[in-house]
Amino acid sequence: MKSLVGNVSLTRRIFTHWELYLLLLPGLLYFLIFKYVPMFGIIMAFQEYSPFLGVTGSEWVGFRHFVDLFQYDQFWRLLRNTLLISFYNIVFYFPAPIIVALLLNELLREWFKRTIQTIVYLPHFISWVVVGSITYILLNTETGLVNQLIVSFGGEAHNFLADPDSFRTMIVLQNIWKEVGWGTIIFLAALSGVDTQLYEAATVDGANRWHKLWHVTLPALRSTILILLILRLGNVLDVGFEQIFLMLNDLVYPVGDVFETFVYREGIGGVGLGGGRFSFGVAVGLFKSVVGLILVLGANKLAKKFGEEGVF
Repeated sequence: MKSLVGNVSLTRRIFTHWELYLLLLPGLLYFLIFKYVPMFGIIMAFQEYSPFLGVTGSEWVGFRHFVDLFQYDQFWRLLRNTLLISFYNIVFYFPAPIIVALLLNELLREWFKRTIQTIVYLPHFISWVVVGSITYILLNTETGLVNQLIVSFGGEAHNFLADPDSFRTMIVLQNIWKEVGWGTIIFLAALSGVDTQLYEAATVDGANRWHKLWHVTLPALRSTILILLILRLGNVLDVGFEQIFLMLNDLVYPVGDVFETFVYREGIGGVGLGGGRFSFGVAVGLFKSVVGLILVLGANKLAKKFGEEGVF
């Protein structure tokens, strides 16, 4: 009886607020069609998939592809490279939008604030191909602007693009330049919801700008920062195929080869392990997803243990 009443109540709410549910429908269809329906293809990870036989007709091989992955002689190199790049992004890139949002929030002139926001947003809409081209123009050994400046000050030109020690730094700097402005949107939205009376009370108590930032603004952002950090951990093994692929060359492979580029070679290109191993590529993707899920669940549980709300 209680369930029936609940259903009636839900139906009534849908009819009463049908416009809101209509707005929700495109998002639901997107996740249903592009996120949940394709999950059926996960079974390919346990098959020797053949395009001619299809998913339902391909031979079952169990966990063989996972065994091949863990026994691959470069597995630990791939894992190390992926984790290091992801770790650097969390340490250096993740705080960058927070810092920019805090700085923009301190600007008093609205026109100047909007101008700066627009400038830092623009790189997000530039493709990684263009970003890679700009990086090449700046860091090229012979004609690169950076090397020309180094030489003009009496130094020697350095081949940044082929230097393994510079590769990860270059990747993180590209991320910061391209995405830091876009990342500030969520934090600026969170800052807009901070009660102004808290700042007024802090002023009455004699707080300066630094005290207000530390005791009012940052605590207001804490839950948003924590949620985004937890979600970021879910993609810890995803460092961006297009960006890495465009910047890779033979000299930086030992530090730049990650799971995405490995899947491209082995799952589609098939170089090194027999050719066109679609099921192997799906197995690698499933491995990454399981690791991300474990990290998200663990981080969420840890956050709740310390009194935070978490994601769910």
